[in-house]
Amino acid sequence: MLRPEVLDYYRRGGERTRLAAGPGRLEFLRTWDVLTRALPAAPASVLDVGGATGVYAGPLAAAGYRVRVIDPVPAHVADAAALPGVTATVGDARSLPAADGEADAVLLFGPLYHLLERADRVTAWREAARVVRPGGVVVGATINRFASLFDGFVKDYYLDPRFQPVVEGALSHGVHRSDTWFTSAYFHHPDEPAAEASEAGLEVRRRVPVESPLWMIGERLDEILASPERTEFMLAMLRRVEEEPSLLGASSHVLTIASPPAGAAGDA
Repeated sequence: MLRPEVLDYYRRGGERTRLAAGPGRLEFLRTWDVLTRALPAAPASVLDVGGATGVYAGPLAAAGYRVRVIDPVPAHVADAAALPGVTATVGDARSLPAADGEADAVLLFGPLYHLLERADRVTAWREAARVVRPGGVVVGATINRFASLFDGFVKDYYLDPRFQPVVEGALSHGVHRSDTWFTSAYFHHPDEPAAEASEAGLEVRRRVPVESPLWMIGERLDEILASPERTEFMLAMLRRVEEEPSLLGASSHVLTIASPPAGAAGDA
């Protein structure tokens, strides 16, 4: 279900603590903030596809949602299944082990990163459209096409001569290939996720820049996140500008929020 290098990356614990500090913490807080406004009210059912160890599934279950994680990494599934109120199953985003119209909401937080072929990504969107109920919501997370270009300056990765060819590959055709910096992945141009979701039969409602350029401010971000008051102010201000399309290309991640067309019966 996963390319060998991707599976190896996650088996080594890749991403396990990434959302706990710095830009990863901002990504989590902003994604959670968007979800609180995009998802139907609890106790709605949420299918968390590519949900890994349950970083979102756990809080969603604690908030009263009925959550099932589907992930291709068995160790992730075991960890997620141990969380209170969360069930988990090994599965592939392109062929979900779920019935038509089963879920009130589907999260694609991960699959769209690692499906390098457009046809596979459209299939993942189409499967999400199949298993979500009429009137439900699908939320897909993607990595921005320009993320590695910016990250190279933030973290001085360009000091390693191997890094620039990785960036050039992402810029030219979207495919990020590396076993040093992340792993094999597809970095979307901001316009691509909506086109993929539309091709899969979904109606795109919103595109949301997650972190905005603030993910690049370094130690200042840690200082802000250390203060609950400053963190809440930052989130409020980012909410204020999240409809601004010019920020999509400067955010490390983008959320695309879509729904089945009116009158759909759970199949795309």
